[in-house]
Amino acid sequence: MIKSRQDIEQAERIWRLNLINSISGIKPANLIGTRSSDGLDNLAIFSSVVHLGSNPAQLGFVLRPQPEIPGDTYRNIQETGCYTINHIPLSLIKKAHYTSAKFPNEVSEFERMKIDKEFIADFPAPFVKESPVKIGMRIMESIPLPNNCSFIIGSVELIAYPEESINDLGQLNLADFNGIGISGLNTYYSLTKLDSFPYARAHETPDFE
Repeated sequence: MIKSRQDIEQAERIWRLNLINSISGIKPANLIGTRSSDGLDNLAIFSSVVHLGSNPAQLGFVLRPQPEIPGDTYRNIQETGCYTINHIPLSLIKKAHYTSAKFPNEVSEFERMKIDKEFIADFPAPFVKESPVKIGMRIMESIPLPNNCSFIIGSVELIAYPEESINDLGQLNLADFNGIGISGLNTYYSLTKLDSFPYARAHETPDFE
């Protein structure tokens, strides 16, 4: 089946939304934790976290267009400058999904979904206790995008992970964590390690048939 841009633009809204959100493939599933300046914790699921650089270590993620009164995640990051990125294990898949609901500002998703939080090494934003990989972030820049979304760029300030799940090259075996990925807005996939190859160099590239 082939769909032109005109076909896509004329498609039913929900059908189009689901298609365009899934064509990029399976995306990382993360819970972003924040704390407001008055101490209220927030947690929300995101599928847009991307690697930007290793030296200095930076990650980015996309925030949807903010209303006149910004959402909790954006407001808390702007107020405190800090947030956490937490991998989602299979055991939290349903609870994590429902953090995407629009709750009143005074409702903490940690409490509403009964997700345990923890604080690590005096970092001011809350981590998800059950998450196998936890990343403490500090905002560097918020870049407006053409579709009115915002691209949040942050520096990696802290990483916590199981020591037994990293090899001598610094590679985490994500299959150890029963982690999940997202396709579209509400379809989840498990992660399985298939293979690992050496760093690709032109003179070491195999002859393929």
